[in-house]
Amino acid sequence: MQAHAFVLHLTRARKRRDNAHALKETCGLPGELWAAVDGAALSAADLAAETGARLFEPAYPFPLKTGEIGCFLSHRQMWAEILRRDLPHALILEDDVTLDPETFPRALTLATANIDACGYIQLQDRPPQNSPRLIDQSGPARLTLAEIPQLRTSAQLVSREAARRLLDASDTIDRPIDAFLQCHWHTGLRPAAIHPAGIRTIADQLDGSTIQGGKKSLGEKLWREAARFRYRRALARHARDSAAPMPEGTE
Repeated sequence: MQAHAFVLHLTRARKRRDNAHALKETCGLPGELWAAVDGAALSAADLAAETGARLFEPAYPFPLKTGEIGCFLSHRQMWAEILRRDLPHALILEDDVTLDPETFPRALTLATANIDACGYIQLQDRPPQNSPRLIDQSGPARLTLAEIPQLRTSAQLVSREAARRLLDASDTIDRPIDAFLQCHWHTGLRPAAIHPAGIRTIADQLDGSTIQGGKKSLGEKLWREAARFRYRRALARHARDSAAPMPEGTE
């Protein structure tokens, strides 16, 4: 079975539609547009059924936005579709990125060569931090493994086994998907990352973020900064103590 690409596209985000089609045509794999879940259109009952609080440690300190819920549910649909079609792996792209025609194919080839061992490989638009472990390299593209994976789910290659594991760990959600993916002590899966990967986020050139936060008072901003600091400290502690296995061949 050949690998497949899915471009997650929020139907009401019309200014992103041309870019979504361009991604499908230029990503190098047979693919399709997939209608993303619109969190803003979910009923209160639907939202309550999908979310919980303090599901695992460290507890996520902020309430989920409807857009974050929709984004997480969209990726869960992709994981389920990988299993339903029995795909070996799939490329999942969000509709607010663009691909560099020289760098992206090299990064995708590197990811494909390592996906069986790693399971989940981010194609990152930001360089890694804190000297992660080098797994493999192709030209300037470096595949690395960090103790705490970077945020963002703009582009990633996901294996069938990783999709199964992530689905099993996310029946109910309490944090954004990229924050969830950092928690390998809960999922049992350590995402790797490639950079440079030929990925660039262009949301500001399209219609801005589809996950809106609204204005906050000075007091709320200060509280959020303190809560974020405490959460990141707890995240580092759990990452150090994680029993999640290392990708095959990287122990």
